[in-house]
Amino acid sequence: MKYLVRERIFGIGDDFWVETDNGEKAFLVDGKALRLRETFELKDASGEVVAVIKKKVLSLRDAMKVQDARGETVATVKKKLFTPFRDSYLAELADGSEWEIHGDFLDKEYDIEADGGRLARISRKWFRVRDTYAVDVADGADAALLLSVAVCVDRLSTAEHEEEREEREEREDD
Repeated sequence: MKYLVRERIFGIGDDFWVETDNGEKAFLVDGKALRLRETFELKDASGEVVAVIKKKVLSLRDAMKVQDARGETVATVKKKLFTPFRDSYLAELADGSEWEIHGDFLDKEYDIEADGGRLARISRKWFRVRDTYAVDVADGADAALLLSVAVCVDRLSTAEHEEEREEREEREDD
């Protein structure tokens, strides 16, 4: 199943519907304002919270965690260390398994894989809707968790690229 996600949903207090490729509302990404750390709730079409996405505070490298509706952490997403040829992220799941996330994050062309099999492909190419990318979730996979992980990767990679741009501008000014 393909879902459409607006690319720039990450302002404080921003809300956005994630739709199916048929235009049906599937999930609401609800950005929570007035929080000490970035927080988003993923709600199903009926308004029930299915996941809470939070940026971890006080970690050595940027990371975000995904909690289920009960507040239990089900995944932690962070950039992998020591990836010499390309950027990679890792989703560490509560059951001890891991999802590898690799590809072109700036252009929104990447895969989420487990045990060598693709769980989801994130791509901007499939749809010509401005500022939108698609998340194609494999049959039988947990769409809410995969969408939550995609939101984490999008936020983390966007923040990293913004930091790199600011550092480059500061060096140019010196």
